[in-house]
Amino acid sequence: MKEIWQRSGLLPGQMRNRGIVLAKIKVYDLEQAEEWKKILTRFPKADIYYSPEYTKGFAENGDGEPLLLHYTGDRLQAVNVVMKRPVPLPENLNPADEELKDYVDYVTPYGYGGFLLEGECSEAELQQLQKVYADFCRDHKVVAEFVRFHPVLNNARRVEKLYEVIDLGNTICMDLASPEIIWQNLSSKNRNMIRKAQKSGVQVYWGREPALFEAFEDIYRETMDKVGARDYYYFKKEFYDSILYDMKQQAMIFYARLEGQTIAASIILYDGNALQYHLSASRREYQSYAPTNLILYEAACWGSVLGAKTFHLGGGLGSSHDDLYHFKKQFNRNADCTFSIGRVKMNETVYDRLWELNNHKKETGYFPAYRA
Repeated sequence: MKEIWQRSGLLPGQMRNRGIVLAKIKVYDLEQAEEWKKILTRFPKADIYYSPEYTKGFAENGDGEPLLLHYTGDRLQAVNVVMKRPVPLPENLNPADEELKDYVDYVTPYGYGGFLLEGECSEAELQQLQKVYADFCRDHKVVAEFVRFHPVLNNARRVEKLYEVIDLGNTICMDLASPEIIWQNLSSKNRNMIRKAQKSGVQVYWGREPALFEAFEDIYRETMDKVGARDYYYFKKEFYDSILYDMKQQAMIFYARLEGQTIAASIILYDGNALQYHLSASRREYQSYAPTNLILYEAACWGSVLGAKTFHLGGGLGSSHDDLYHFKKQFNRNADCTFSIGRVKMNETVYDRLWELNNHKKETGYFPAYRA
């Protein structure tokens, strides 16, 4: 265990016969991965996004230090997985601002997350969580936190006391109850595209050999060039190595081949109950064959046979109902999930000073604003 932080969680009128309530937050990092995983067994809804193996790849990518924050109150437990990042500062920092070097902020690891709660979610217990967490963040010099809540777990509403929660859009989740249900929920257009791929000779395979990851990285880089992606999405080799070696039981590459060529590939994450559509790429010249349509259909059927219940495809770029969203919508005409974000300023004075130091003259809507 990296650290234990605790404080009396008593609120006015919250005395109990058995004595004082002592709420605490324990912090775990990747060096305590086994303890981290043991804590998660107390939270049945926790999926791949909360695992230390998942966060390690993004640590390798330079996203920050992964932490599991485990809160224990009187009748409520909670976990939150975050990436801890040093705040951005100008090179020529004024001596009066030197103390800012100690400050950090939190963000959800790439994908989805946010607090999971187990136990009594009464008004008093939630107030206690809010108070203890706010004090913890203040004492640990956390300036702000940005959360991407989990659309399938629908965990945003319970923590509206902790964050400003904003609904941004919708994501698509497939029901994997059976291959028949999967097929029934496809749009008629998507069924036709899948049939076309099959009749054209496109075949889908899956595996996790190093050569497959190398091939995926090549096609993914080409795809990012095609869409004009930001530098962030050109993931480092260490990122792919982490998926290959650290997620041996949690990640699979599904790939489509035609006439001896790999024409599309997707990294699918799984944890028993759920599949996640993680990353995907395709060769531009073969898109008319609809290889990704066939990949996702085959992956869904594979997951169903293994006993998975859902396959979350995510949504559109920037949570919009764009072409990407409508492509995913074809895989389940009947199921939208709500995607929400959360944001909170833990120290407004430091937040405002960082905004000034990073030469931001006006608000852009980006959070935290000093990283815009």
